[in-house]
Formats: sequence, C-alpha cells, structure tokens
Amino acid sequence: MAKILIIDDDPSILTMLKRMLEKAGYEVDIASNGSEGLKKIECCPPDLLVTDIVMPEKEGLELIFYLRGKNPGLKIVAISGGGRFNYEGYLTSAKLLGADLIFQKPLVHKEFVQAISDLINTKI
Repeated sequence: MAKILIIDDDPSILTMLKRMLEKAGYEVDIASNGSEGLKKIECCPPDLLVTDIVMPEKEGLELIFYLRGKNPGLKIVAISGGGRFNYEGYLTSAKLLGADLIFQKPLVHKEFVQAISDLINTKI
C-alpha cells in the first residue's frame, strides 16, 4: 500500500483529502504546515506528497524546491486555491520547481484520485 503525506493549513481540506485517499486504499498521514510536513518526510518518507502552496511557516513552493534537491525521486502533487494572488501563478511556479502534477482547488475528486493512482504507478 502506497503511503501519502498531505500538507495543508486548512483542516477541512486535510480531512477531506485524507478520507478520499484512504477510501481509495492509500495509507495517509497529514501535516498542517510545511515545517511539520518536512519533519514527517525526514522521519518516514512517503511515496507521494500532496502539498498546498500558500501556508504558514514553510510555503509549498519552498518545500518543493527543497525536496527536489534532497529527494528527486519523491512524487509531488501541488494544490492551490490562490491566496494573495491567482492560483495559476502559484501552480505554474510549482510545476517549474518540480511538482509532478498540479491541481486547482476545489478538486474534482474522481480526477484527483485517478491522477494520484496514475502517478504512484509510474516508474521514475
């Protein structure tokens, strides 16, 4: 069973994604900000990371950049609903920094779960 870590500062998003991905058969852990997520990654690396972009303590773009240098094989999915600017700039930046997939919030559940499945089953 693949292990997924979700990092998002919105508790309702964390709960929704955790339930959705557990229902799809994944082992899911959560973190409420980038710093907490990074500690979990360093302790017990997941197979795939889902990270929000705009968060306190360590933003998603910073996290993606750091992880690409340290763990280039980690599969990363970036999600964003915007924040101070429009989501397109954040998501484009996430892709340029190394996110494998990008999604705009609100997520379309079936498409998101299918994309996660496809990515997990892709050999790097």
